[in-house]
Amino acid sequence: MILSGDAGATKTELALYEKKHNELKLITSEKFPSSEFSNPEEMIREFLKGKNEVIDSACLGIPGPVENGKVKSTNLPWQLCEKELSEKLNIPLFKLANDLECLATAVNFLSEKDLIKISSDKTKISDNQNKVVLAPGTGLGQAALIFTDSGYKVVATEGGHADFASSDETEDELLKYLRKKFGHVSYERIASGSGILNIFEFLKSEKKYTVSIELNQKINSGDAAAVISEEGISGGSGICGKTMDIFISVLGAQAGNMVLNYKATGGVYLGGGIPFKVIDKLKDGKFMKAFLNKGRLSYLPEAAPVYVIKNESAGTYGAAVIASAL
Repeated sequence: MILSGDAGATKTELALYEKKHNELKLITSEKFPSSEFSNPEEMIREFLKGKNEVIDSACLGIPGPVENGKVKSTNLPWQLCEKELSEKLNIPLFKLANDLECLATAVNFLSEKDLIKISSDKTKISDNQNKVVLAPGTGLGQAALIFTDSGYKVVATEGGHADFASSDETEDELLKYLRKKFGHVSYERIASGSGILNIFEFLKSEKKYTVSIELNQKINSGDAAAVISEEGISGGSGICGKTMDIFISVLGAQAGNMVLNYKATGGVYLGGGIPFKVIDKLKDGKFMKAFLNKGRLSYLPEAAPVYVIKNESAGTYGAAVIASAL
């Protein structure tokens, strides 16, 4: 039996898979609020309670760079060691992997029903070119699939923390604002859930938009990024609409950068907690305009199809694929 998991700052999904005839069959899965557990060991014990299954191998996707089997999660208060988890949970083979490594591993197993295409119909998926994955959620995860003679090699990256480059005057001012606040300004400070709030606060500081008392109350009493994105998509708030325009444009620019970085004409895949929820915004043209705006090398992103992953369990499946190969 295989245990797999995809940990996020908000929720973590755990699943049991059985491998038969080189195929993975889902037995059961469950989602847990990440903040309610001091570590994933407690969560896994809760998930396995009463199941009486013998786990042969496991893989848990974690936001953060994994080094020598250890990771300090970027957006969770967890410091993990795969050797300790293996011993404490009595699972012989236990691997910690970057969460985007897991999601990227799942990409080549996704079917049409798992994807929504947002690029031109002229672009076509290719199975012998590099591909990239971006996942804006609490943070901005990134990974690449490098095509080799022996198949695809998944490379986890921390490119979401690379220096943000502004592309117009508004983004110039946003960069200055965030530099004063954080010092170093990465793409994750903008193209993520927390980034949505950062953009909103910047626009609010400009005093060019009216922010109603009702909107302030909603933002202060709930999930601020979710409130802003919902208001921005519905058209009920000018400042929220502008916030989402900037968010979408910066995400598109960084996706185009990924194509250039890895010559990823095989495809761009958007995962994470946000893209599927803002699909209408992603389709309105601003994402693709920024994505294609690469000057003399614009022909490279023009060749790359862009998809939104709508299968919320793709990362968990990818972790199961990794665990099955241990």
